[in-house]
Amino acid sequence: MEKWTLLDSRYIIQRPWATLRVDKLKLPNGNVKDEYYVLEYPTWVNMVAITENQEVLFVQQYRHGADEILIELPAGVVEENEDPAVAARRELLEETGYAFDTIEHICQLYANPATSGNITHTYLLTGGKKVQEQELDHSEDIEVVRMTMDEAKQFLADNKIGQALHSAALFYTFQKLGLL
Repeated sequence: MEKWTLLDSRYIIQRPWATLRVDKLKLPNGNVKDEYYVLEYPTWVNMVAITENQEVLFVQQYRHGADEILIELPAGVVEENEDPAVAARRELLEETGYAFDTIEHICQLYANPATSGNITHTYLLTGGKKVQEQELDHSEDIEVVRMTMDEAKQFLADNKIGQALHSAALFYTFQKLGLL
């Protein structure tokens, strides 16, 4: 198996949340793809956050792309030159008001490696305590939802997590904790 060779690349649009480029590629068999579209996104973090009371924190918010109000894991963008673990703690504090004693990297996944190259890191944080109110961005409207471990496992089993990377994050975390 060989990688494809990049012959040319140009941006079609470069905006903070919409960056699209088109690449010209030579395949190992000699064929050339004149237009291969790639979406560029920053690195993301997803957090499975367990409080000192053994509750899993979720967030409920409207997701315009799906036109749905969804219950998801707390998540966010890693800022440029920011360590993903630092971003995980920062995003949790901003979205939920909780700070955590411990953090452990669980996995890293691609959202869709066929058309985008960004990585999503999943962290398990434990020992969470509410230390402040939420500090939401002007475009965020987030409600914190707490579930027992059994409720969270059932929520996952019942296919109620609409965000695929969050389902995977919960699966890998529950597997790590011996809960599956």
